Amino acid sequence: MAAPSGRMRSISATIQPVFEFFSQSTWARRQAEPNICDFTFGNPHEMPLEDFSRALATWSKPQHELWYAYPDSMPSARAVVASTLRQLRGMPFEDADIFLTNGAFAALKVALDVVTDPGDEVIFLTPPWFFYEMLIVAAGGKPVRVTVDSTTFDIDLDAVAAAITERTRAIIVNSPNNPTGKIYPPETLQALGSLLSDASVRNQRPIYLISDEAYSRILYEGRDYTSPAAYYPNTFVIYTYGKTLLTPGQRLGYIALPPTMPGREELRNGVFLAQAMNGYAIPNALLQHALADLEKLSIDIEHLQRKRDTLVATLREMGYSVHVPEGTFYLLPRSPIADDVAFIEQLAEQDVFCLPGAVVEMPGYFRISLTANDDMITRSLPGFAAAIEHAHSTGAVGDA
Repeated sequence: MAAPSGRMRSISATIQPVFEFFSQSTWARRQAEPNICDFTFGNPHEMPLEDFSRALATWSKPQHELWYAYPDSMPSARAVVASTLRQLRGMPFEDADIFLTNGAFAALKVALDVVTDPGDEVIFLTPPWFFYEMLIVAAGGKPVRVTVDSTTFDIDLDAVAAAITERTRAIIVNSPNNPTGKIYPPETLQALGSLLSDASVRNQRPIYLISDEAYSRILYEGRDYTSPAAYYPNTFVIYTYGKTLLTPGQRLGYIALPPTMPGREELRNGVFLAQAMNGYAIPNALLQHALADLEKLSIDIEHLQRKRDTLVATLREMGYSVHVPEGTFYLLPRSPIADDVAFIEQLAEQDVFCLPGAVVEMPGYFRISLTANDDMITRSLPGFAAAIEHAHSTGAVGDA
């Protein structure tokens, strides 16, 4: 068997903690057990929306002989996305600037491939979604970490400014942020846009902002969401329906170029070429045919908020330090002990499985997915209590 190439080894090194958790952790060995409480990833633990299944069944019936031919970004699907963005963002998005993709994962890869030359630097904010660094390296770029404010979880603008060099080509911004749940406020995004505009002038080439908006419709307390595209024209808007519909296995998302982006007409061909280069990163025909119906659907955000509130209140009563996320479907409590990986193992002994903070570059924390169902949450509470009581009994609490 041939050994992986040096490039593949370099890419693999960027996700080693993720790979180890997926393949070697106690969760990896026990994930199929029916009675565990699994809070690790944003997978569904309830049946899909009935209207989702109904839409796929309706649109699966062919209307002509090319119904399941090779799809591009279909005009009907583009029109649905552009119309929705015009309504949500108040900007005149054009159908021609919408590119349907296999979820946000493919959209991020395509956007990076379009703008990144070998050796270009790409800034990403940490804590990050754990595949950003891998995607940057795969595109030939050099990843540059910038840590968010440790108290507010907001973007540290001074740190971003300090990280920009003449080789900076892009910055990835994820709001609401996975894993912190922070929604970056308009004033931060406006200041970031000004900073990037000034730096682009200095560098005599644009610095692109890749806006990962996967959770932009999962907002609590009726909060508003502002896209960075409102303040910075050189923005790639990235979205996936897998979060709002809680159907992550049905890969459907898009890249949208805002009408304010200079030279976007030239970028259109580049996006399609990058989609082809990445294994035809275009969603299957059925999902595109059904998009008009799927666009109208969403999981119950109020139910998610109730689960968030229940867990936050109950964990705090047990002695955990838990902040309240503004969006996404994750909680990020502090680990009661400094070694979050060890604490995750203590939870696993109670049949409760969460993601260690080390995997998302947040050592000393752990992540809980709110996609767990109500019964799972109820069954998990004694386990959470037993784990922190064990930490108290060993005198480890307070070391975190």
